[in-house]
Formats: sequence, C-alpha cells, structure tokens
Amino acid sequence: MKKSLKNTLSLPFFPFVPSCLCVNYRVLAVTGYRLSRHIDKTTKNDRKLYISMIIKNRIKSKISPILRTSLLAFFILSCAHSSNAYREIDNAVSRDNFTHAVDVVVRGQRRANAIYSERNAIMLFLDKGLLEHYAKNYAASGEDLQNAERLIEEAYTKSVSEDFLSYIINDNTKAYPGEDFENIYLNVFNALNYYNRGNIEGALVEIRKLSNTSGKLDMLARRYEYTDPRTGESLNTRVRRETGVSEMPQIVSVNFSNSALARYLGALFYQGEGNTDAARIEFEQLQNAFSTNRKIYYYRMPGAAEDARDIPQGLARLNIISFTGLSPIKEEQMVLHYLPFNHPILRVASFRLPVLVKRPSRITRIEAVVAGEGSFQLELLEDMGKVIEETFAARYSSILLKTYIRTIIKYAVADIAAAVATESSNEYGELRGLMTAVAARLAMDASESADIRMSRYLPDKAYIGGINLENGVYSVIINYYSGNTVISSVEYTDVTVESGRLNLLESVNLR
Repeated sequence: MKKSLKNTLSLPFFPFVPSCLCVNYRVLAVTGYRLSRHIDKTTKNDRKLYISMIIKNRIKSKISPILRTSLLAFFILSCAHSSNAYREIDNAVSRDNFTHAVDVVVRGQRRANAIYSERNAIMLFLDKGLLEHYAKNYAASGEDLQNAERLIEEAYTKSVSEDFLSYIINDNTKAYPGEDFENIYLNVFNALNYYNRGNIEGALVEIRKLSNTSGKLDMLARRYEYTDPRTGESLNTRVRRETGVSEMPQIVSVNFSNSALARYLGALFYQGEGNTDAARIEFEQLQNAFSTNRKIYYYRMPGAAEDARDIPQGLARLNIISFTGLSPIKEEQMVLHYLPFNHPILRVASFRLPVLVKRPSRITRIEAVVAGEGSFQLELLEDMGKVIEETFAARYSSILLKTYIRTIIKYAVADIAAAVATESSNEYGELRGLMTAVAARLAMDASESADIRMSRYLPDKAYIGGINLENGVYSVIINYYSGNTVISSVEYTDVTVESGRLNLLESVNLR
C-alpha cells in the first residue's frame, strides 16, 4: 500500500537517529522558492544543467512551480576544488625555495584560469603573504596580510547582516570568508614583518589586535554565540522555526582565548621598547596560557621564555624563533545518514563535510649553534596545528548544521517530487517515481561538495630558544633533525647582538 506524503513523517528511524526529527514540507516548499532568488544562474555548467532539465521534464506536468524551482536551485549549488593547482607551489615550499613559490603564485594569477579565483581572494592574500614572509619580502608580505585581514573583516560583517537563507546555501558558492585561526596568525606574522623592518611599535599594534580586551582572541570565544538582534532567538531556534527540522547538531564554543606565541612576541617587543611593566604582564599572561588550557598546551612551558624575562646586567640576549612543518589541511569526508523519507532511494543521505588532516613534519628537534659560544635545543612554544584544530571545531559545528539542514531540505523536496511522479500515472507511476528519485539523488550528490578552502602554508609548530651573550657579531647555525639525522642546516652570518635592544632571529623550515 502506498504511503501518502502525510504518512512519510511517521516513518521509524534507526536507533542512532534522533526520534524527534521531522520535516515540515510546507516550510520546505516556501524555503525552496525563497532560496531560488539567491542563486547565481551563471554558475550552471552543461552537465548540471542537463541533469536538472531531466528532472524538470520528469515532473514538469505534475509538480508545482515552487517545487520545480527549488529542485533546480539546489542542484546547481556546487563548486569543484582541486589541490593540483597548488602542486608547483607545494614543491617549491618543500625545497625551502619560497622566492620561487611566490613567483609561481604571481604567474599563476596572470593566467586566464587563475590559481586563486576571485571568490578565493582571502586565500590568495594569506598564502602569498606567508610565502613572501618566508622569502623575507617583509613589506610585500605585510601588504598582503593586511588585505587578507580587511577582507576577513568585511566577510564577517556581511555574514552577520545576511538574510537567514544564505545560511543554508552551499558555502562553495560564496566568497571564502577565512578561518578564525587564519585571522589570528596573520597578525602574528605581520608583527614579525614590522619587527624585521625595524618598526617595533607597528609590531605591537598587531599583537594588541589579538591580546587586548575585546581583541580577536577575546572575541573568538563569543563569536558563535549567535542571537538574532530582532527576536533574541538563538541560531538553532531560528533554523528550527524556518525549516521545520526539530532537532539538529548543536554549535559548540571555542576553548582558546590566550596564545602563548602572541604573548611571547608581545613580551619581547615591549622589552625592546623598554616597557618593562608591560613586558612583565605579557610574560605572566604567557604562563597563564599554559596553566589554563592544558588541551592546547599539553607540554611544559619553555624554559627559554622564563630566561628571556631576566637578562643579566651587561649581557645581551639572542632570542631565536623557528617555525616548522605545515599545518593541517582540509579534506572532504563523506558521511552517510539515515533520513525518514518515503522513497527508499532517498532514505540514506550522503553528507560531505570538511575535516582537518595532519601533514606530518619530518622535523623532530631543532638545535641552535652559536659559533664560539656553544649550542642549545629549541623548545616547543605553540603547537599551531592544535590551535587550528580547536578553533576550527566551533566553525565545524556550524558547517555541520548548515550541511545537515541543506541536505534535509534537498532530500525532502526530491521525496515530494518522487511521490508526485509516482501518483501521477496508474500504469507507469512506480517507474516514474523511481526515475525521479534516482535522477534527483544523482543530481544532489553531484551538487554537494565540502568547502575545503583554507590557507595552505601556515606552519604547524613554533619553537623558541635563546642565549645570553656579550655584545658582538656572531655566526649562528640552525640544525633541523629527523631523529638523529640532520635533514637541513641554515647558517646566519653577521648576526648583531646588542644589549638594551631586542635581538630576535627567525628561522623557517616547513618540511
């Protein structure tokens, strides 16, 4: 016996599916119609248009214009993404040839099919800005990172003011808004840009953007506590009301509000300016970061950070910071989930979600050798990959919520279309319903892809070390080890060390 659309809502769930989930079809139809007004028709390619036209022809005589519009709208929302475009850049980075990596980016942007599209402008400025920094082009890096920061701020302001419907449109169809961790670490590297150009005050401005009250780190913990300014509703409540989906993933908060890396640099910059009181506060906040967030700072605070606080009278301090490895990268993961729809073809939905995947570094320890003065090991200050995982977790819950709602709406509309096609013909109804469901399922799977965009060239870890020296000019060698084998060695000659000023040497090896 055929189930009516009304009975579709009473289908039993598997045990692991929330029993209170249901779909309000009237809301789905209206939402689908409203969504169609937000679609860029120019993004359709021939294949997706062909699939959409097949579905339209199957149901054109029976299904309402609203449902037809919503089907077509949902099926064209996708965007391909491939890491092949970055292969030459990645190869240059793996050889520590950052100048060539920058050149590849610049040349790639001149092509008709640019490496970074207009929608990915933030990615372009982040990647190019970081690569310029590693190549010691500090002015160009600063300009790029400032552009990235401006666009991230504009994207956030826009997202707050956007209509609710934009919340359930595939993220790949929109401009990349940047990640929280990118918005944090761009200030760290821009601070180093200013320092390397002799502008400590500019460096402190960048650090204060992170560490001040109501700065980025302070605001991050509250960023996902959404409340509708007109109604006071939470995001989950509003989504539930607009879509009719009664239970959905919950958005989690960020457990990261104090960066040891930012505090350490802030303390050094204040020391360099002679502001000992402000430096003392930053060092105390550095200790607080380790004591209050053991999930991120699961290791002992570096002794080099404590040693940097008190420099013996008459001596100068050489501080060394080294960035190693590459941060985790996003990849697409497909998750299957049971849904309570009428047609069997539509009961198991595929969710495509971004997940962070580690890129293991070969480097296991770092040694600094100062000619004539001895050697010392650098210590881990910040596991940047761990910070990235923690800050992405909150946005991931938001992504999961959007994907969940978007997929349910798509499948519900397809289920209605299949039911209408089935009931439209006594002789071939079942076949028409099956063809509609299969075509819809194929189109929906083709239209969904996880948004795996992000900056590719953030480091994975930050190490520090230091030594007290007489005033003078030194030769410093940084040895990078994999086990007991030196896999890379970099020599810095003519390193001037003077008392009463900040002496900070930066080294980068992303292997």
